[in-house]
Amino acid sequence: MTRIWGIVNVTPDSFSDGGRYLAADDAIAHGRLLREQGAHVLDVGGESTRPGSEPVGADEEKRRVLPVIEALAGDGATVSVDTYRAETARAALAAGAAIVNDVSGGLADPEILAVTAAGGAVIALGHWRGPSSDMYARAEYGSIGADVAAELQARVDAALAAGIGRDRIVLDPGIGFAKAGEQNWALLRQLDEIVALGLPILIGTSRKRFLASALGEDASNERKDLATAVTSALAARRGLHAVRVHDVAATRDAIAVAEAWEGRGAGASSDQDGTT
Repeated sequence: MTRIWGIVNVTPDSFSDGGRYLAADDAIAHGRLLREQGAHVLDVGGESTRPGSEPVGADEEKRRVLPVIEALAGDGATVSVDTYRAETARAALAAGAAIVNDVSGGLADPEILAVTAAGGAVIALGHWRGPSSDMYARAEYGSIGADVAAELQARVDAALAAGIGRDRIVLDPGIGFAKAGEQNWALLRQLDEIVALGLPILIGTSRKRFLASALGEDASNERKDLATAVTSALAARRGLHAVRVHDVAATRDAIAVAEAWEGRGAGASSDQDGTT
């Protein structure tokens, strides 16, 4: 069963919904709605990682996310913290988060790996080549699937060395991160290179810029949500572990149809920790 990670952005400047859920009460209500709609994991982030975004610092990041994490985890939700900072991850795990979603794969702040290990948490390791401010300058690849797989394997090795069990690692190929336009489609076509690493795969295509190459540059978020649902259905047909999305309801329905087509889905077993 492909799991759905619902995005809860507690930020003023995220590329598609910045500011809508900046107040803690609004973010909590949004997270609860996403859970009602079928999200298995609520991914709470306090800093935008859109291209060109600027960091906010750990104190502000914690101020934004900790009340939201505490409330949603208190409801019984499985909560992920979307951060690359060890300090924020440590506080989020203490507040009830069960997963650390690090888009940098532990490169931005290597201590985050030890923090995750000490907390007994799952970690999602993203493929990353540098900060959002200049990520596209690093978008040079030979064979993108092989290159991303090799770089993710290095992050897996670092996580294992830090004491994180292999059964607590999820891989995210980092769609949109240091990848321009067609490179994202090429990476999706070459996912077998990453699947071959033998770990669960999380895909995040939701509302991302590269979708416009299929839809047209003026595509609205609503049209991008439909495109995201299609990519989610394709991920489900391939048996990938999870998708990270804004529109949970549409994604839930798309995955249900894809899994029914494959004779999977309803009644399939699922875990609570976000791995297998």
